[in-house]
Amino acid sequence: MKILKVLICLFLCWASSQTLLAQEFMPLWEKGKMPNSKGLTIKDSIANERVYRVGTPGMYAFFPSNQENKGAAVVICPGGGYERLAYVISGFQLAKWFNTMGISAFVLNYRLPNSPDLVNREIGPLQDAQRALKYIRSNASKWGIKPDKVGIQGSSAGGHLASLAGVSTKDIASVGDSLDKFSAHPDFMILVSPVVDLDKYAHKGSRKNLLGENPSSELVKQYSIQHQVTPKACPAFIVCAFNDNAVDAHNSLMLYQSLLENKVSSALHIFPQGAHAIALRNNPGSAEIWTEICEKWLSEIGIIAR
Repeated sequence: MKILKVLICLFLCWASSQTLLAQEFMPLWEKGKMPNSKGLTIKDSIANERVYRVGTPGMYAFFPSNQENKGAAVVICPGGGYERLAYVISGFQLAKWFNTMGISAFVLNYRLPNSPDLVNREIGPLQDAQRALKYIRSNASKWGIKPDKVGIQGSSAGGHLASLAGVSTKDIASVGDSLDKFSAHPDFMILVSPVVDLDKYAHKGSRKNLLGENPSSELVKQYSIQHQVTPKACPAFIVCAFNDNAVDAHNSLMLYQSLLENKVSSALHIFPQGAHAIALRNNPGSAEIWTEICEKWLSEIGIIAR
């Protein structure tokens, strides 16, 4: 009985330490220094494993053990049509998978365009994503991360945000503090069923939520990722399904074509099945192996060593 009590105590201590390490929340902006803000006090709104309003942009940190740490990191942008954040299925679950590869993962709690506090709705999410990349690089030595192995991942509308960060050549997250000296550009991007085009093949909900009811053609083109790709874009791993009726597979195809034309080494996998529900596990048919292929790709481009 005494041995059992000791074992239970040790397990509880271990579980407690894992919870603290795995879900430490890190605010991105110092009070009063958040850009693109009207200065309103906004409270987080969370229901049914979805975030519907973000008052404090930040990251939930998931770290591998010191022994398993491969020195790489990834910012995870949950999906949700720019209306909400599905932070469990396209956030925490993926973070734990990245940890199994020895990659530190940071689930981004980014401002949604519908926030009444935003001055310019369309740039808020990207400012938070860029700040997250800077924040990680500023703590790279502390966390055992190599600054040139910091990437970004996103699903659905989170894939739009991730790819926007991956192709952007302009830093819009500078606020005049010590993080300004760090790069806001990711070293790789992993996109699952990403929203890319906001024109012909747009996911209408994502376009409306990001750009408003009647955006100009100039704004639509500016936020259609395939038009913003340059040779400076980071390598991409893109996965989607042929039978996705929510975000047409043309989105992924158009992005890959632009990356190819700009000679940015990338990988595209369009599986027959999976619809708009490709996740970490329980995917139909050949879509089930996307995580295995992705891990090999990360090794192939030198992000993780085997």
